[in-house]
Amino acid sequence: MPTPNIVFVHLATSKKVHLKDYKLGTLRYPENIDSTTFSAMSPTDPANVFDIIFAGGGAAACITAGRLAAADPSLKILIVEAGPHTQEDLAHVQPARFLSHMVPGSKTMKFLISQPSAKLGDGVNPRFTIVPAGQCLGGGSSVNFVMYNRGVPSEYDDWETKFQNPGWGSKDFVPLMNKSETYQADPSSKTRGRSGPLGVSFGGCFNKLPQDFLQMVQKYDKDRGISLDSSDPDHVNTYGRWAKWINQKDGRRSDVAHAFIYPQTENRNLRVLTGHFVNRVIIENGRATGIEYTPSPQLHPDAPSEPVIALASKWVVVSGGSFGSPLILERSGIGAAAILQKYGIKQVVDLPGVGERYQDHQIIAPVYRATEDSGTFDKIFKGDAEEIQKWTPQWLKDGSGMLGSNGIDAGIKYRPTEAQVKTIGPAFQTRWKEFYADHPDRSVMTMGCVSFCFGALDTAPSGSYYTIGVVFAQPSSLGHIHITSATDPGAHPDFHAGFLDNEDDLEGLVWTYKISRELARRMENYRGEYAPTHPVFPEGSAAAVTEDPTPVPIDTPDIHYTAEDDEAIRTYVRKIVMTSWHALGTCAMMPREQGGVVDSKLNVYGVKGLKVADLSIAPQNVGGNTYSTTCGIGEKAALILAEELGISGV
Repeated sequence: MPTPNIVFVHLATSKKVHLKDYKLGTLRYPENIDSTTFSAMSPTDPANVFDIIFAGGGAAACITAGRLAAADPSLKILIVEAGPHTQEDLAHVQPARFLSHMVPGSKTMKFLISQPSAKLGDGVNPRFTIVPAGQCLGGGSSVNFVMYNRGVPSEYDDWETKFQNPGWGSKDFVPLMNKSETYQADPSSKTRGRSGPLGVSFGGCFNKLPQDFLQMVQKYDKDRGISLDSSDPDHVNTYGRWAKWINQKDGRRSDVAHAFIYPQTENRNLRVLTGHFVNRVIIENGRATGIEYTPSPQLHPDAPSEPVIALASKWVVVSGGSFGSPLILERSGIGAAAILQKYGIKQVVDLPGVGERYQDHQIIAPVYRATEDSGTFDKIFKGDAEEIQKWTPQWLKDGSGMLGSNGIDAGIKYRPTEAQVKTIGPAFQTRWKEFYADHPDRSVMTMGCVSFCFGALDTAPSGSYYTIGVVFAQPSSLGHIHITSATDPGAHPDFHAGFLDNEDDLEGLVWTYKISRELARRMENYRGEYAPTHPVFPEGSAAAVTEDPTPVPIDTPDIHYTAEDDEAIRTYVRKIVMTSWHALGTCAMMPREQGGVVDSKLNVYGVKGLKVADLSIAPQNVGGNTYSTTCGIGEKAALILAEELGISGV
């Protein structure tokens, strides 16, 4: 595969150097170019004027830019990304290496630390939470868990009707999600894409644990049934294998950088600048005319720190993600007056919704011990060289084996019965009536068999583990993110995650713990509960955590929990609930008077020539992993821009 056609300027000689003249190998970013002598092009260079500039190089930006560039190669496009390149790096293309990005000092992810919240913690000491986000070309698509699990039609219909966005309902939006994908897991599916560049399959292996899980639920929870595609909106509340963003032809991660950008390296008008932060959008006389950017100190520690300007003759598209986009807007003078004044920024547009309505999925992951022969991924994910080498030849040969998987192979989009709803709690019952009851395609949680020690991989003793992980699909709590500096894009933001701010979310997660525990202890490969990842129940409780390695019979009565037991679970949830890395909503697409930031054409209110195109525009979360939704947003943005620019064939 050819090297990307990135153009740099040598500061000493002003000679342009093409990155394709250098050999990247498996480097994560162009380390072989001396960052002390190379920088972005001078703003006085005519070549630094573009038709469209993308402020951010995540999943949506790569799709939109890639589609436009392919349809009109004469269109001058610049993508400025804070993170590194991802081309042909095993850490990105090999699915089983996804956890390698979530380490201190990562160059491919950033970690957002929230303000401490009294709703989290032990009830005395407030707790903060940490939310990782992709920061590399391709964004989350290049570093996520490769989970494929889409939202359902009624959720996108809300985008159109409830939030007044014509053209964003399921009738229009689902075909755009399909456009990006080729669904290989079930050739008979009529609801999935068939000709997109992103392959979706079951991955390279199907080990004993997920097989055990599916066999068990057919006996214990047989009314919910089994389906080939449990993520299909017609099969909500059924168990099944889980598809992944993995191409079955070669076992590689299906990310947007390799699908939409790197194949166009011969297009000299499509330029990608990595390792640079977008400081702000330049706005003159009410119109966005360009951006100001600076090198990342992490990726280019010796590069000059002076800001550089790139100009856009037609559009600036902010695509910094749910964490980056609102901060770019605020540093550009777009946002709430009180926040901008605090940091000495002149307000250009009064949009108090910027940075508000942060939404995320919340997860708990109680861990269980498994039999040694159950085929868990613990050794691989811990970086065991011998185990990785064992599976490498198979992956290189045909993409199969454990390196071509993520260890998350079976699950359900779970919707409670009316009888179950009555047991969850009064706050959740109100939420159920308002949000779920009239929409039978909506699930309350996504629950799956995860074949590794999720959340405790670094602390648990060596061995084999699994979890029945639970993702709460539609929390009602909202958070926010705002700047803390007018000029420093690397400054830690004012971030409130909002986890458990509303009682219905806490009630729902308490209930989901109980459901997942009943499934886990009935599996044949169960060998006891791993106590540090479970609640501390009162002494003598019948619900006490047990390390007895014996699975319980299928017909064993469910555990009875007292009020004191429920309180122990509430404390547990407050202590351990964490993100599912599905941040959205901070530049919401909704009416301006209701706190919206962009309209249905993705235009930022009050500014010409400026759009936002990424997950931050989502006005409401979806009950599934958000990669598919991001793809749909990217495809929609490409169509909108193409129509406005008079480009056909997008």
